[in-house]
Amino acid sequence: MTENSAVLTETRGRVLLITLNRPEAMNAINTDLAQGLLSAVEELDSNDGLTAGVLTGNGRGFCSGMDLKAFAAGGPPKGFDQFLETGSKKPLIAAIEGFALAGGLEVALTCDLLVAAKDAKIGIREVKVGLFAAGGALLRLPRRLPYSVAMEMALTGQPITSDEAKSYGLVSRVTDNGGTIDAALDLAEQIAENAPLAVAASKALIQAQQGITEEEFWELQKPHMVKVFTSNDAKEGPASFAEKRSPNWSGT
Repeated sequence: MTENSAVLTETRGRVLLITLNRPEAMNAINTDLAQGLLSAVEELDSNDGLTAGVLTGNGRGFCSGMDLKAFAAGGPPKGFDQFLETGSKKPLIAAIEGFALAGGLEVALTCDLLVAAKDAKIGIREVKVGLFAAGGALLRLPRRLPYSVAMEMALTGQPITSDEAKSYGLVSRVTDNGGTIDAALDLAEQIAENAPLAVAASKALIQAQQGITEEEFWELQKPHMVKVFTSNDAKEGPASFAEKRSPNWSGT
């Protein structure tokens, strides 16, 4: 386990568990937390022994958004915009207990999959404090939700429940309260069972297909096809299937 003042990381097999650790401030985002997130994602992306990550929050909730006291005193948290724009190259799953609000939801939206507890509230409330959701929610929510739902959330600042979020397709799984980390780790471990190059290409192409034509997509896919389909793992997969054994992925 490694840590800084606001973020903890722990390796669970091929999965990195990342925990926001400012429970006394409902995991509100300040510069320490933003820098910790950047370091954690760098750890995930740079370690060939890791295939996926799970991001959660310590205490009563996932993340309440930007630390408004710190914002009023010194402006936005340094490094937060970089994290929101780049996220992780590897699959990242948000495990949401309690709430993911404002910038906290924008942190969750950098993840590829969301798991939420039954009592979780999910929303962007920036308009209630004279701001708007400038950390990617106004881009990413309409891609994951029906237009009218995203618009209502943005204009009213009112959250939706985890069950509503699942019905709209924003959340993959709803768990009992306290069960999100186990469910997210289970999902991450299912991902980690697969060939790393194939997983990376699948994530990259699904992300890239939004807003491009079919012709552009096929061109975009070609280098991924060459890399993945000529890899050692592409030989190992069929061989292990034929030999009725578990595959031994090398990531090459």
